[in-house]
Formats: sequence, C-alpha cells, structure tokens
Amino acid sequence: MMSGHLKNTRIGKDLMKTSRTELGIALVIAMAGIPLAGCGKPEPSPTAAAQPAAAKPAAAADKAHEKPGEHKEGEAGHGEEESLKLSAEAIEAAGIKVEELAAQEISEQLTVTATIRPNQDRITHVAPRVPGRIVKVHVNLGDRVKAGQALAVLDSLDVGEAHSSYLQAKTQLAVAKADFERAEKLHGDQIIAQKDHLRAHAEYEKAKASFAAAGDKLRMLGVGTTPADDGRAVSTFPLTTPFAGTVIEKHAILGELAQPDKQMFTVADLSKLWIEANLFEKDLGRVKTGAEAMVTVDAYPGESFQGTLTYIAAVVDKESRTVQARVEVANPGGRLKPEMFATAAIRTSGTVGVAGKAKALLLPQEAVVLMQGQPTAFVEEHGGFEPRAVELGEKLRDRVVIKNGLQAGERVVTAGTYALKARLLKSQIGDSH
Repeated sequence: MMSGHLKNTRIGKDLMKTSRTELGIALVIAMAGIPLAGCGKPEPSPTAAAQPAAAKPAAAADKAHEKPGEHKEGEAGHGEEESLKLSAEAIEAAGIKVEELAAQEISEQLTVTATIRPNQDRITHVAPRVPGRIVKVHVNLGDRVKAGQALAVLDSLDVGEAHSSYLQAKTQLAVAKADFERAEKLHGDQIIAQKDHLRAHAEYEKAKASFAAAGDKLRMLGVGTTPADDGRAVSTFPLTTPFAGTVIEKHAILGELAQPDKQMFTVADLSKLWIEANLFEKDLGRVKTGAEAMVTVDAYPGESFQGTLTYIAAVVDKESRTVQARVEVANPGGRLKPEMFATAAIRTSGTVGVAGKAKALLLPQEAVVLMQGQPTAFVEEHGGFEPRAVELGEKLRDRVVIKNGLQAGERVVTAGTYALKARLLKSQIGDSH
C-alpha cells in the first residue's frame, strides 16, 4: 500500500511539471503573437529578410556600372542635363562638327524691316495711243519679253485713216516731183515762163511737207508706214514694250475695245529690285547712301542678297516720324518677288570699335534649332552633347549673333544639330513610356 501511494505521488508531480511546461510554452506563443496581430502579416524569416539586403548591392552595382545619361547609344537619360553620348562612328554618320566658339569682329549694322518693290525706273504700263479693237494677244502673265516685242495687235479706225492720208500724201508727192522736174527742164529750154516754174516748185515743196506730216502722224500713233501687200492702207498695228522685262499685269481680252487711258499690260525689269524701308529719326546719323546692305527673306532661310543703300528721303513723315530709304539689290534668276517682306541689315558708320566694328560670338544659322520654342545650341561637355538655350541677336549673312547663353572657348556643334535634336526628342519620348 505504501509503495502504491508513493508511486501515485510521483505521477502527480510529473503531471504538474508537464502542465507547467505546457503553460509556459503557451504563454511564450501568446506573447509572440501580440505584435503579429498588430501588423496583420507574418514576421519574415531570417532568410527572407536577408534577400533584399543582398539584392540592393547588386542593383547599386548595376547603376554604378551604367554611365550617367546613357541607356543606349544616341539616347538621352536623366543625368547631367540630358547629355547625349554618341560613339565616334555615330558622330561621323550624323555629320556632326564641333568648333571652339570665339569672338569675331563684325561691322555694326542697322536692321530694318522692308518691302520688295519693282524698280520704278524700269517699269512700264503699256497702253495704245488710239482706241482699237484687240484682235490678237501674244503674251501671258509671267512671260519674259524682249525690247520692241509685240504684246498684242489692235485694229484701229484712226490708224487706218492716218495710213490712208500717208499713202495719199506719198502719191501727191510723186506727182508734184514729176511736175517740178518737167517744169524745170522746160524753163531751162525757155519754153515756159518763170512764174510757171516757181509754181511747180512750190507745189513740190508743199507735197513734201504733207508727206512728212502724214509720216509723223503715223509715228506719233505708234505704228509703221509700211502698206499692206496689195498697197492698201493698214488699220492694224502691234502694241510693243519699250524694254525687256516680265509681264506682271495683263488686262487684254480678245475682242475688247482698248482705250488710251486704260493700260493693257505692265512690264517690269526685275533684274534689279528696290527694297523700301523706313528709318527712325534717331538712326539717320548712323547711315548714309552708298552703304552696303544685306537683304534676307523668309522664303530662302540661310541666304542673303547683297545690295546698296541708294536713297534716303529729304523729308520726315510727320505721322510715323520715319524717313523713307531704299536699297537696290540684284535679283539673279528672279528669286526675289515684288511685295515680299524682307529684312535689310545696313552697315552703319558708327563709332563702335574701329570704323564701326565690334566683336561678337557668331554661329552658323543651322547650328541653332528650336526646342520647345526656345533657340537652342548643343555644347560638347561631360563627354557628350548638351542642349543649351541661347538668346539670338541680328543675322549677318549665313550667321547669327549669340547675345547670351554661350561663352567664348566653349566647344559648340556647328553642323549636325538637327540630328542631335532628333536623337534627343526620340530619347525623351522613350523615357516617357
């Protein structure tokens, strides 16, 4: 009995110990579950927590291995102000040229807006001197004509009458001449009296005067004296141009009646044009006639036409307070057209530098492109090409003055700028996606 009781006592103690152990384990599990309930997520295992730490150095290593601003050849990244990095082969293929920017001596110029006009000394409005019906039209608008070329043919009653009078005077002259020659011979043989000889001479002189007057009238009408093939009077005549040029206006319609007070054609010699501009009072002391001028138009960007300032008006317009000026410029090939808007850069006689000269930074006009509406040049920096916003000044032939944005000594792209712009825009579109 005694041994059985002891055995039961030991079993009870063991059960108590087991209960305490299970209770402790349950308490630990409960305490560990308190923060997990707050987060709502299982706590990562030590192995899982170590994985991001290992991935971060790898990503950093990849980023460090990648060059700033470079993802692919010719594309721009987000580093160093959108620098474009190209290989030597890509630079050569794009025709990119780089020059070191340096201040250059330029002549001071006065830039004014202007309008192209025909040379008023070489323009004619062609109209008939007498009324006539238009029976032929030989030219059209834009045709080039030679001096004396017939533009149209008219049939005029006045011309027919004048030509008939001319032919009649010609016949009377022939008769009077024959009478005078016979009378002179008879007077020499003393067959007729002196008064008959004088009368014949007077009739001959009168016929000569009438014939000359009839010829002058035809010439004043602008027609010839040659009769028709059958000897009859001619009523048609050609309307001609006094000099070579281009037909810039035409109002001749076949069958209509032309009048002396209405022009039928306008012919202008466009080989030399007038560039008309207005000068402000404050600029009058800076220019003088004979000065060189460079004319540019929007139709031919990058090109200029050399001319000379030939006229400055003697009076000031009281309303605009400007003075009219004129530049004459040659027009080879007829590329400049009357009524075009133009810009004239007139060389001044100022006191800047020596003989009106100053120094400025110049770039070819094709070296500057528009990026989001802002004039931009590309500078070679940081092993690539970076866009740089610039402020432009006046245009000088095929170059433009850089007022701000660049400094002397910087290496600037002078050719191939459009290729760089295209690559930059392409890279920006790729980044946005």
